[in-house]
Amino acid sequence: MDLKNTNNLVQLFFNKYNQLQNKNTLLLTSLKEPKKTYTWEQTYNFINILSQELKRFVNKGDRCLLISENRPEWFISDLSIMFSEAITVPAYTTYAEKDYEYIISDCKPSVIFVSNDEQFNKIKKIVSEKSYIKQIFSFENLKDTNENNFININDLIKDNYHSELNNFGLKRNDIACIIYTSGTQGNPKGVMLSHGGILNNCEGAIELLKPLIHNKQVNFLTWLPLSHSYEHTVQFVQISVLAKIFYAEGIDKLIKNMGECSPDIMTAVPRFYQNLYQKINSNLKKTKGLKKILINKTLSLGLKKVKKIPLNLFEKIQDAILEKLVRDKIRHQFGGSLKTFVSGGGALDKDVGYFLNSVGLPTLQGYGLTETSPVVSCNPINDIRVETVGPPFSGNQVKLAEDGEILVKGENVMLGYWNNPEETKKVLKDGWLYTGDIGEFENNYLKITDRKKDIIITPGGDNISPLKIENEITNSEYFDQAVVYGDNKPYLVALLILQDEKKNSNIDEINKEIEKINSNLSKIEKIKKFFLVKEKFTIENGML
Repeated sequence: MDLKNTNNLVQLFFNKYNQLQNKNTLLLTSLKEPKKTYTWEQTYNFINILSQELKRFVNKGDRCLLISENRPEWFISDLSIMFSEAITVPAYTTYAEKDYEYIISDCKPSVIFVSNDEQFNKIKKIVSEKSYIKQIFSFENLKDTNENNFININDLIKDNYHSELNNFGLKRNDIACIIYTSGTQGNPKGVMLSHGGILNNCEGAIELLKPLIHNKQVNFLTWLPLSHSYEHTVQFVQISVLAKIFYAEGIDKLIKNMGECSPDIMTAVPRFYQNLYQKINSNLKKTKGLKKILINKTLSLGLKKVKKIPLNLFEKIQDAILEKLVRDKIRHQFGGSLKTFVSGGGALDKDVGYFLNSVGLPTLQGYGLTETSPVVSCNPINDIRVETVGPPFSGNQVKLAEDGEILVKGENVMLGYWNNPEETKKVLKDGWLYTGDIGEFENNYLKITDRKKDIIITPGGDNISPLKIENEITNSEYFDQAVVYGDNKPYLVALLILQDEKKNSNIDEINKEIEKINSNLSKIEKIKKFFLVKEKFTIENGML
């Protein structure tokens, strides 16, 4: 199927559905609730029913906020919103109330989807104050509401319902979703991604995965939040290759879930691979005798192959034997079918990349931004260069500015920031997106060397504005100055200067104040550790 001639993401789904010989092929499975499965036929019908209901409340271009953990209903709701010609606005379940308040006030959704009471309670007060919100849709019955102002989407399903869908009014340059991402000034910015931009990304991804698919229905395990632009686009790559999609229970059960669904391909962020590296490495270090010798030899030969150092005949024979004795056993721990991991959303530590590729777990590192739908480049399976983020996808142009800043142009580049022309003009110039990242090319492979923009990126791929958090801290009566740190670290720490009148505060008082500040921050923004600095940051003492 030629994605270039596909008008929108809903048409992509319907075209793939029509290609299927067996419409009862499995599509969606929740590993948290294994009995909750949907075939292509059931998903098709559900999307039709839900979109028809949704059209009672939305017009073309209306926004629909979606707050839910990963589950089959997320997929169904997203496609239904688009089919009703509205715009999906995904939101993280980890946001603080003030973040929801800002996003709701900014995008003014006509409809809000929530998974359950826990998510509804976070926005209940806000919703009651906004007259433009016409309806709440939920995935479970909401107990904590006295009004019948919500519709449980599962109550809409009718037995043996079938209808031909042919409304493909959306064009490639129409907005598919608005994904909010942190900005240096604190308030998140709504990135408007087009149907064509995400389809363009799918083309590049399919080209990348082609050597791994071989006309077989592949299994994908998904756990990164679908509110993240990376996983949101992966959802449509999965549709493009007619994959079976399994929704993981959570990061703490990923290895167990891999054993249950035997994924062929899995996308994740660097944090997952760092944890995997530590776990495998820890187990390998406990081995003794012959087993230890075999493992060390596997790693050394694997490293030579990844670094493109030719093996002699004896080493090739050794490597073939070790492939069966060691690497196959390691792969078996992850379901036995894994063809590749794909890493994105942040920088992958080179030692982790070399280790995983050497030990028989191919790991492709890519690069992108929410503003590029999101992928710009990625390593191909047949030529992995660990310290790079691969060659650019054919669907976009990439060049370097005089100062080395990476510039991107193409259909995958965002339409702009919602309600924010000033910020849009700062980063979009003559069609080129100024990424704020510094890079260089090595034989057409892009390498990220630095970052201009003042954004912290966690190993989980989340963007955090340090200025926003520093402002929260210094707004307190206790603190005069603050520096928040944690780029590519598992949590945030802060250096704090107390106000003069609070210099004699004891540590319990300060802890309570930090807890108070943390209560206004999302989970990933919370300060886990802090250090008190006695001397103020000044230009004179070299600290500012």
